[in-house]
Parts: sequence; structure tokens; C-alpha cells
Amino acid sequence: MEAGQARTLERPRISAVVTTFNEEHNVGDCIASLEWCDEIVVVDSYSTDRTPEIARGCDKVHFFQRPYRGSASQKNWAMDQTRFEWILIFDADERCTPQLQAEITSLLVSGPRAEAYVIKRRAYFMDRVIRYSGWQHDRVVRLVKRGAGRYPNKRVHADMQTRGPAPVLKSPMLHFMIESFDQYLPRIVKYGFWGAAQGWKTNRTSGLAGVFGRPLWRFLRMYVFQFGFLDGMAGLVFCMLQAFGTYLKWAILWEWRANAARGRMPKLPEFDDDESVWAWGQGSDGGTTAGT
Repeated sequence: MEAGQARTLERPRISAVVTTFNEEHNVGDCIASLEWCDEIVVVDSYSTDRTPEIARGCDKVHFFQRPYRGSASQKNWAMDQTRFEWILIFDADERCTPQLQAEITSLLVSGPRAEAYVIKRRAYFMDRVIRYSGWQHDRVVRLVKRGAGRYPNKRVHADMQTRGPAPVLKSPMLHFMIESFDQYLPRIVKYGFWGAAQGWKTNRTSGLAGVFGRPLWRFLRMYVFQFGFLDGMAGLVFCMLQAFGTYLKWAILWEWRANAARGRMPKLPEFDDDESVWAWGQGSDGGTTAGT
């Protein structure tokens, strides 16, 4: 089914959700790829660039700003602002392809058998598809019926929990993960800090195994055992970046524990303690973990 034909068919109404922070180079293209949805809810974390201006300039966008307390918190809150039965969740550096649009439209028209669906992600590193390193299997729950899915209370790397099984759609979304180092390295540092904070909150400790062993294993797993070397120089750099992120998380946690023993407590990022953000909707309950 062609995307243009799919749009003409009657289907349940669908809300798109996009979360943003300083995404002026991405948000316009992301929203444009979702204009076939009936509304687009953009939740911004007080961007300091042109992201709010660009988002507000799109007709279907309902624009909100809210302090960032983690991806899970932001996405749960955003879902609660939507109006329609089905919700499609995207990050600003992701794109919905015409093929994915057509598949979702056909699914909704024909009557979905499940309440949540997994979407594969095709990851790009500087305009090059990452074909190996394990990222060729990247997939996340992003299409969900209202009340049938919820993110758990985690500051980083939270996987959506669903009320039932979540089949995998055939068509992938595009994920422009790394455009440049000046864009990506600050994100690695933030994720390392947030990951360490999550570890601190859950009473994790870090030592030689965490600071040295975990980054080494991540690099070997991605580059050797998951064939990252087949992506050439890009594969080497990509795998080392991911190992570096793992190192930062466990090194920061080690530093915090070491300083705490000297009476110097870390300054943690804000966690979202609003129970309504984590509560499932009426008639739903906790379910199975099925992807971010």
C-alpha cells in the first residue's frame, strides 16, 4: 500500500509524541515525517536554540515545555497530554518513513490484534548506516494504545512496559544517532552522569570490574562478537564511543562512592517523584518489558 493511498483510508485517530531539547537541526524534519498523524504533541525541555520556534510553527503541533527529569518521565507525561486512541512516540533525531507510515495506517485500518507494537530502528553514524555492532537488531516499543504501555521510573535507558505482547512491525524508523562529535559527546557525558545517578539511587557500587571490565567487554562484544569491524573505520569509532559511555558511567559512580567515604556527597540530577507520571491509566496495570 502506498503512503498516499493509506492516508485516504479511514482509521482510528493517532497522536504523535516528540520530546526535544536543543534540536533545531532535527525537529523540523522529525515533525514533517509525522504530519500524517492527527496531532503532534511536542514536549520540550526549555531549549535555548530555535527548537520552540520551529515546533510552534507547525500546524498540528501542541507545544509544551517541562523540566527534564529523564526520558521515561518526559515520555509518560507527554502521552498523558495526547487526545487520541493510539500514540506513536519519536525522538527528535528519528524519522518516520513513508513505508512505516503506510504499515501503521494499514494496521490501524484493518484492526490491530495487539495493543502495542515494536518498531525497528535503522541507526546512522554520520550519514552511514550502522550494519553491525548489535545495532542492526535495535528495536523499541513506540506504537501503543492509550493505557496499554508505560515507562518505569528510571532516569535513563528505561524500557517501556506493555500490558501484553508487542509484535514487531516490518518497516523501520530512521535514527540519526550521531551527526558530529560536538553534538554527540555532550550526550555521552550526560548519559554517563544520569546512568551513574541511577546506580547511586539503587545502591550500586563500582570498582575494577565496572571501570575497566565493563567498558572492555562492551567494546569486545560490539566490535568483535557482533561484527562491528565489518563497518570499517566507522565501526571502530562507533564501538569505542559506546565503550567510552560505559566507562564514564562506572567511573563517575566510583568517584561518587570514593568521595562519599570522605564525607563529600554527590549532587544528583533531579528525579521525578510525581506518582501520577508513573501510574498506569484506568483499567491498566504493570506489564512486560518490551523496549525503549
